[in-house]
Amino acid sequence: MYEIKCDVAIIGAGPAGLSAAVAAKKEGAEKVLLIERDESIGGILQQCIHPGFGLTYFQEELTGPEYAGRFGDEALALGAEVLLNSMVLEVVPEEQAVYCVNSKYGMTRVQAGSIVLAMGCREKTRASIQIPGTRPAGIYTAGAAQRLINRQNAMVGREVVILGSGDIGMIMARRMSLEGAHVKAVVEIMDFLAGLTRNKVQCLDDFGIPLKLSHTVTRIVGNERVEGVYVAAVDAQKKPIAETEEFIPCDTLLLSVGLMPENELTRKAEIQMSPVTNGPCVNQYMQTSAHCVFACGNVVHVNDLVDNVTTESMQAGRCAARYAMNALEAGERTVRAVPGENVRYLCPQNIVSSTHSEDKVTLFFRVLAPDKQVRIVARSGDRELASRKALRVNPGEMEHIQISAKDLSEDVVVEIQKEA
Repeated sequence: MYEIKCDVAIIGAGPAGLSAAVAAKKEGAEKVLLIERDESIGGILQQCIHPGFGLTYFQEELTGPEYAGRFGDEALALGAEVLLNSMVLEVVPEEQAVYCVNSKYGMTRVQAGSIVLAMGCREKTRASIQIPGTRPAGIYTAGAAQRLINRQNAMVGREVVILGSGDIGMIMARRMSLEGAHVKAVVEIMDFLAGLTRNKVQCLDDFGIPLKLSHTVTRIVGNERVEGVYVAAVDAQKKPIAETEEFIPCDTLLLSVGLMPENELTRKAEIQMSPVTNGPCVNQYMQTSAHCVFACGNVVHVNDLVDNVTTESMQAGRCAARYAMNALEAGERTVRAVPGENVRYLCPQNIVSSTHSEDKVTLFFRVLAPDKQVRIVARSGDRELASRKALRVNPGEMEHIQISAKDLSEDVVVEIQKEA
């Protein structure tokens, strides 16, 4: 078996992995190795040719390939090494090792001082939501259609219905329209938008594409190719209302029904998982329950902005490098971050605290239901740690609040309070 030794091994060379590699090198890690299953670095951003990236981090608007290119160039310039076309089979925290296979070396064992998980996420498919009907050609996840059109120059259809109002679905509604397709509707089962408001304005409103909230696809019709779908309104329990069912002729159905963190390796390594995010539980150092393993980006929780992924991944890379050099602060105690009123989850889930800690911890979260004129409050016991006002909160948009990790003795609760 071929052996490679490194300080930090990073699984995945998408935006999260590249950001972590840059931060690890800057922190002083001598050998940083990126393990990527694709034939090039950049991850999902290679097919995201639309603008809108980097507004927060770079204060300018970039396309996906431009954003990934900046970090890719910097990582390589700093001396990070890349192992392409390599499929990771197993992460073994007890050995601080990663087992992978590639065409160049065959079976390979990577011995690392620390390991960073940056595998990203994958789309839910038709099987995940169990739509009845036949199984014709013409049903794609929005990301698969995006890859076909943007990277392989293949048009997927002409008369299109999109199920789900996630960001990729809305972006693909615009992309299909620009390529000459007729997008007949974007259908969303919830009574609120699943993606960013800016994407609704830029991708649906500007192109006159109807958005049907509280509706779903009840049946797919077609033999060899999709011929149409039945769409119906849903009641409060999300059950279709039979008398509202209508038939929409189309040759293509795109699914934008949610993303799931890619965590087969994490589960196999028996790392503690969050049942809400389906990602590993981490502390503010992005450290998992296996202390030599760190995680960042969409493998931890699904982000809406790649800029947030970068911030999180930089922290993971820095702390992984410190761990490899035996310089990561242990802290005196660990408290939990607990979701309160109208908060779905918090990330990080654990906070390492000590009397002398100067750490500022940014807690990222999503709300359960839309609300307006609210106050976001973080408290520990009877002590209010931080609060801020928000004009509105929406489940499709990530929120955050920053607190100090100094001298925490009780769990931190974040809740949404209605402004008086």
